[in-house]
Amino acid sequence: MFGADHLIVVDLGFGDAGKGATADWLCSPEADLGVTAVVRFNGGAQAAHNVVVHGRHHTFAQFGSGTFAGVPTLLSQHMLVEPIALAAESEQLAALGVPDPLGLLAVDGRALLTTPIHIAANRAREDARGSSRHGSCGRGIGETAWYALEHDAPRVSDCRAPAVLRAKLDRLAAHYDSLIGPSSHGYESIDAMVAMCRDFARAVRITGADELARCAQSGRLVFEGAQGVLLDEWRGLHPHTTWSTVEPRNARAMINEIGGTATVLGVTRTYMTRHGAGPLPTEAPLRIPEPHNETGHYQGDFRQGHLDPILLRYAIDVCGGIDGLVVNHLDIPGTLCAAQAYDTPAGRIAELAPGRWRDLDHQQRLTDQLFTATPILTSIDDDPATWLAQRLQVPVVLTGHGPARHDRKPGPAWMEPD
Repeated sequence: MFGADHLIVVDLGFGDAGKGATADWLCSPEADLGVTAVVRFNGGAQAAHNVVVHGRHHTFAQFGSGTFAGVPTLLSQHMLVEPIALAAESEQLAALGVPDPLGLLAVDGRALLTTPIHIAANRAREDARGSSRHGSCGRGIGETAWYALEHDAPRVSDCRAPAVLRAKLDRLAAHYDSLIGPSSHGYESIDAMVAMCRDFARAVRITGADELARCAQSGRLVFEGAQGVLLDEWRGLHPHTTWSTVEPRNARAMINEIGGTATVLGVTRTYMTRHGAGPLPTEAPLRIPEPHNETGHYQGDFRQGHLDPILLRYAIDVCGGIDGLVVNHLDIPGTLCAAQAYDTPAGRIAELAPGRWRDLDHQQRLTDQLFTATPILTSIDDDPATWLAQRLQVPVVLTGHGPARHDRKPGPAWMEPD
């Protein structure tokens, strides 16, 4: 299973399936896989990857989830970097006993910067949607990505050039005047942003395109994804999606650039969850305790539902296939249920067609269909991990029986040859 040079970790659901705990395990001495860096390949400060090790708990946002294991992080060109939140996360990690967290970090200079202006605009736009909210985290991710499509947007490398950064921030502020007003980003605030970014550039190692290959020269890389494939900007259930490519095409492209091979691990729970708005066909009041997830002001309620192999199969197809399953939350007591089909106004269906990449009309039709779907449930009498492996035809590599690192157990396919 791990004959490949590098590992890609993706969430097959709507997020919160245990990517952080998975990446931590892969980087740990227990796994002994020779991981030399965690590469974050999508998302930004809205990520929330919970890791529990020897009594320490941290919700990783921008730092890679291998940090407790002492594994460095590379924030790739596909990340959206928020320096203020990154500095705060570094302080949290230092308080937990991580020596010099920023010394474990390298940031690709091509990565986009998320600023307080983006965050204010994101929240104003989501507030204006009222009951039609998309389910944003309110961290400026969508505005950061959207603004960069048509403008010369601030990037991490600009933090080393204050005059360049100041000009970009002035244009960014002027663009959003009509949405959030000049009081939210006056000149004093922009001066503070420039000063903060200058300090950020002094504190972290800003790198170029050659950093990925340098990291790979000394060992295996873990590419840690954020959010879930069902939230992917082009293949997720539109419009309740993130402005980020969650499925592993960007991670695969980076590995191809350095001439390596990859094993893709798909992470799931034994039940479905999602934050906020959007379809969740198997939603039910399961009342499973969630110590590390809660309702967010912008995301909305944290929702639960029965296991849905139809959606998981769709996510696997969107990923172009995966090589192994990671099944978490196997400590949930009682009999689990899963969807074997949906009843819809158009008839009974048991699979979803992925459609073409970037075909948002197709994704919207899927969303509309799922909003009207009633699941046909069946009980899972077998071990849930075994049951899933059979239904999805993917071997189980790792299982999770609780929140901590010591709750991870290698699955039947652990260390099997490819």
